[in-house]
Parts: sequence; C-alpha cells; structure tokens
Amino acid sequence: MNRTGRRLAIWGLIIGLNVLVFLIIFSPGQFGPLYEEKCSNCHGKDLTGAPLGPPLVGVNLQHGDTVEAISRVIASGASGMPAFAETLDEAEIQSLAIYVAEQRAGFSQIDLKISTPLVIPDKWIESELHEFRVEPVATGLDPLPFSIAPMPDGRILLTERGKGLSILSQDGTQSALLPGAPTGFDDAIGISFSGLKFGLGWMMDVALHPDYAENGWIYLQYGDRCSRCNEASKNGKDVAMNKLVRGRIKDGRWVDQQTIWQSDKEFYTQTTDMSAGGRIAFDDDGHVFISVGFKAPSNYIGIQDLSTPWGKTHRVLDDGRVPPDNPFANTPKALDSIWTFGHRSPQGLEFNKQTGELWSTEMGPRGGDEVNLLLPGRNYGWPLTSKGLNYDGSPVAYGTQLGLSVDALDIEQPVIDLTPSPAVSSFIIYEGDAFPKWRQNLIVGSLKATTLYRMVLKDGVLIHREILLGELGRIRDVDLDTEGNIYLLLEHAKGSQVVRLTTD
Repeated sequence: MNRTGRRLAIWGLIIGLNVLVFLIIFSPGQFGPLYEEKCSNCHGKDLTGAPLGPPLVGVNLQHGDTVEAISRVIASGASGMPAFAETLDEAEIQSLAIYVAEQRAGFSQIDLKISTPLVIPDKWIESELHEFRVEPVATGLDPLPFSIAPMPDGRILLTERGKGLSILSQDGTQSALLPGAPTGFDDAIGISFSGLKFGLGWMMDVALHPDYAENGWIYLQYGDRCSRCNEASKNGKDVAMNKLVRGRIKDGRWVDQQTIWQSDKEFYTQTTDMSAGGRIAFDDDGHVFISVGFKAPSNYIGIQDLSTPWGKTHRVLDDGRVPPDNPFANTPKALDSIWTFGHRSPQGLEFNKQTGELWSTEMGPRGGDEVNLLLPGRNYGWPLTSKGLNYDGSPVAYGTQLGLSVDALDIEQPVIDLTPSPAVSSFIIYEGDAFPKWRQNLIVGSLKATTLYRMVLKDGVLIHREILLGELGRIRDVDLDTEGNIYLLLEHAKGSQVVRLTTD
C-alpha cells in the first residue's frame, strides 16, 4: 500500500466521527460563554447594553464595526473600557470580536435558515442604482438543489443534489430527470444537522459551453460514487470524488457523454460532498476550470499536497486534455491539472471576460469567508492560515500537525474578507443589459445570511458593498440569462425555488 493509500485507510476508520465532531464544534456555545464571562456584565447578555457599558448591537460603534476594529478595542481598550491584551490571547480576542460582529449582523451558527419561511417581495425594490422586482419562476423543487443554467431558449437546466439533471420550462414546469444523465444519491450519511443532509455522490454544477449554440455541449460536475474501489472503501462503505463530464441533450435524453476530468480512485473518500466545492467556469481560450473542496479524509490532510486533487482549482482544455502551460505540468509528482491550491470550501467560480481573470468565493470556518482572485500556481492558505477561527475558537494553524512551514508572503490573501461569515455561496460578475449600472460588479449570494450583495471593486480593492436583497432565503446559486436578468436558486426545506430579478 502506498503512502496515500495508508493515509486514506487510517482516516477512513475515523471519518464516521467527522459529522459528530462537526455537530459538537459547530455551535455558538464555544464563543458565547467567553463573551458572557468577560463582557456581559458591562454590555448585557444580549449585547443591548447595561449600566456599566453601551449596547453593541443596533447602534453604530464609535471605533468601527469590522472584526479588526472590534478586536483592536478589546485588546487596547477605549472610552473607559479596560484593555484585555494582557489577560486574553489573540485567538480569544478575535473570538469575542467575531461573536460581537455575528450578533450585530444577525448571523447564527445554529439557525442556518433552512426552514425560515420564503417570502418573495411583491413590490418594486429600489436599490442604489436600479429599480427591480423579484419574479417567481419555479417552485416546489427539491430541498437540496445545487445549480441552475439558463438556456438560450428560455428554459433552465437544474441540478438537485440527491436526484439529477432536469429542465425547467419557461412556465416553471419541471421535467423528469433526463434519461442517460448521471444521477445523485439521496441517502444521508452520518447525522443531519439543522435541516442539512450530509450526502455522498451528489449532483453539483451544470454549465453551458461558451459555444453551446454551435456545439450543444453541456458540462456537469458530480460526486462519482463507488464501493470497494480503493483502500478507504474496503470496509464496504462507499466513497466518492468530484468528476466532470460533458454531454448533449437530444430528444429529451442525455447523450454523447465524455469524461473531461476525473481523479484516480485512490483519492475517493467517505467525506461528505457538502465539502466538495463543485463549480465550473470557462475562459475565452478553450479552458474549463473546476473547483474541488476539502474532500480529503479530514479538512486539512492533503490540501497543501500537489499530488492530491483535494482543495484545488483544476484547469483542463474543454475536451479534457491538460494544457502544457499549467503551472505544475512539469512538477514531479504534482497533478498536472492543478491551477491553484490551498482551498477549503469553494462555493463560486467565475471568469471575467473583460479582464481575463478567474475569481472564486470560498467559505471559511468561523469567519474567513473570502472572495479570491485565482492566480496560476498560487497557494490560498488552507489549512495553514485563515482570517477566521476554528469553530472551537482555536486559530487555524494546522501546519504544526502537517509538519509544514510556509512564509506568509507565499500565501495569496483574499481580495475581500467576509468576516463574520455570511456563508458565502455562488456569484456572478455582471455583464448584461438589464442592469447596465451594475456591469463588472460582483453579485454575490449567501446561505446563512440569506442576503444578495452587490460588490464593487476598483484596482483589486473592495470600494463599496450594497445589500440588494436581505432575509430572502438561502441563495444556493446565481446566474444570468441572455438578456441580463439575474436568476437566484433559493434552497428551502419545504421546497426550493427559482426567482428572477428583472427591470420589466
């Protein structure tokens, strides 16, 4: 058994505990007690103030409301508040700052808004630059959808994680699953949490080839699941790994399927596909990119290892060949498809046709959600560092366990740090006619925050952020039609929906 096989076998024995550990640590109880002990006497248990101190929610904070600003005040003191730098360590100070910022934003680590009623606005929305309305397109979809892809004829391709690929007609009617296409597995593994199901072998992203009108190619990423196909599955438990295929739809069937990217089966794991990433993007030079999250046997094993596919963005030609100019194409033992590495949980992947840049959104742990510019060969830091903390309040610094030491200058920093975490999801770089004043803006969805953001960058720096829609629902995917209307895929326990933002 090779080294990778041994690691997979060892971690395969404990992978069943991952979900239980997740449930234990994925709780505000790790941060809340510290606040109650150190801060509640002055600021109140609910942060609304007390005789000794002002409120921390519902008001503007005098010294700034970012996690960095709040941390600075906690450490150094201000306006009669004592300094805590000598009694709390850096991680404890950051924990308090993240907790305060979460409470200010209304984010909860337990209520993931899976069952919060979906209320679609029935009036015109006046944003800063455009007036628009939200129009229902399709309702009653599976509770766990993943992706939409508007087609030129007005129909919409839809993937549902435990089901498969279907088509929404212009009136919102959903077809049966397309015969011949890969299908997902809807059985849960481990324990479900707050309405979320941990699954293996899920359907992921669907995307049209840029020249779809001419070639008809549709690309589909999914969790390829198998049993007793490697060391990790010799105990009879299934394993899975991201796989990219393409096919066409003819006479209502999925045909002509070709495999575009697939890892060796030694890298298939029992880790839930909730951490699989799974997005697709095309550039203008015939390449297709896919994101693969921490599908490793743990959330840090192999992410920094160039011989594994986990925690990477991969680039291949649209027919599956590996470009000779990939950054690690000539690196011994490295997978030649790797474009970037050091990723935790990538949720969105988009190519900016105007600038030629590849961008991604990525979930951190407690804090540390990111918007990243993906540069070839660059290391994005996980699990060596993060602007967030582990759910138990400890710093993200797994380099010690891995025996790795990397200079901070060798790690690409996020263009936008989203702390506290809104649970960032999919996004688009807007190009269209429906909202001309939003061109080149990022339209970014979120899950826990149930908010749609507009983000404006200038020279690689965030200069403005607007909430376009708040308290809408868990936004799993964002996409555009040919007229520039924006589509949102809303995930909900009692039936997911597709809605459209339009100026008509």
